[in-house]
Amino acid sequence: MLRALRHRNYRLFFAGQGISLIGTWMQRIALNWLVYELTHSATMLGILGFAGQIPAFLFAPLAGVLSDRWNLHRIIVITQVLALVQALILAALTLTGTIAIWHVLVLSILLGVINAFDMPARQTFVVQMLESPADLPNAIALNSFLVNSARLLGPSLAGVLIAAVGEGVCFLFNGLSYVPVVAALLAMKLRPPARTSDHQHVLHRLKEGFVYAFGFAPIRAILLLLALISLIGMPYTVLMPVMADEVLHGGPRTLGFLMAATGLGAIAGALYLARRESVLGLGTLIAWAAGVFGAGLVAVSLSRVLWLSLALLAITGFAMMLQMAASNTVLQTIVTDEKRGRVMSFYTMSFMGMVPFGSLLAGGLAGWVGAPNTLLIGGCACVLAASAFAFALPGLRALVRPIYVDKGILPAVTTGAPPEPPA
Repeated sequence: MLRALRHRNYRLFFAGQGISLIGTWMQRIALNWLVYELTHSATMLGILGFAGQIPAFLFAPLAGVLSDRWNLHRIIVITQVLALVQALILAALTLTGTIAIWHVLVLSILLGVINAFDMPARQTFVVQMLESPADLPNAIALNSFLVNSARLLGPSLAGVLIAAVGEGVCFLFNGLSYVPVVAALLAMKLRPPARTSDHQHVLHRLKEGFVYAFGFAPIRAILLLLALISLIGMPYTVLMPVMADEVLHGGPRTLGFLMAATGLGAIAGALYLARRESVLGLGTLIAWAAGVFGAGLVAVSLSRVLWLSLALLAITGFAMMLQMAASNTVLQTIVTDEKRGRVMSFYTMSFMGMVPFGSLLAGGLAGWVGAPNTLLIGGCACVLAASAFAFALPGLRALVRPIYVDKGILPAVTTGAPPEPPA
């Protein structure tokens, strides 16, 4: 389960991120609560989500091209330092009582731009931290475990701190939490891969990556499913303050418990993936996970009892993690190295870039039909999207099989025995 930690560079990354991600989740919860306290508007929560994540849609393709051409280590160090500065500015404004909603929106856009360049580079960088490519699926699963352990701890700590001392302390903690990850990055010993001189125009490289990704049906199907789930399902997080306050009649601690329940389920999903020794069967897992995620949202929308909502959100988080991390693993396994950065930028667009549109849609719809009905509609749409992916899965398996045979994941078929499904 921990085999990727054999690699020194990945151990450093794992330790640094473990601290930083707790701060990231604390800031995310505190920011949502701050905006809700300032405006008491579900629509404004949707606008906040849109402002913070639309840069991923706009800039991720460019970031993917740069990830295939520039030093990934240097890109990540710069983005982490900039995120540190953003968090400290947010903390200063909040602690001095001068914070206004336009400050929050501007700083959220700034962080969104930073993340748009950070995520494709970080996804691609995982390969460089490992001495053995065979440990890549385990490294992705462990990274997902790390993110969702922070999702469990961060919201819980944020709920307590918000109630005790206010949101500003959460922002301050997040800013300071970037120090260990920057230190870990600087302590790495890397041999960057040789990069050939490339004088092709950025737009040409972008078009090349787009044609490659969306011209190959398995990559296209995974990206489209992820984009649909991110558009219609993932924005449920921006509605959690409304569910905590108006539906479950709680406060910031209730919000922290709701988000922590999602994180607990996601941790279980990451541990399940970390125990897997092969990528075989992940295609079926993607389809089932997307369907269970949608069904979980439907059930959460109907719940009016805290303990039941917590249990349902744990199941929803479990399924969300399986679908997201399994999609990442399959993409990283079948993509060619020279186009990895660009494909992972499209992954970022699908995973994060569609969320702002979903946040805006969810916020506006919640203001019209209410948060519970918005979750109900989104959950039903996720189930339909998962069914369409499952229908197309047999044809996708046939296309992926030659890649897995070439990489030694599957043996070449020399008998009449039916082949094992590759994904």
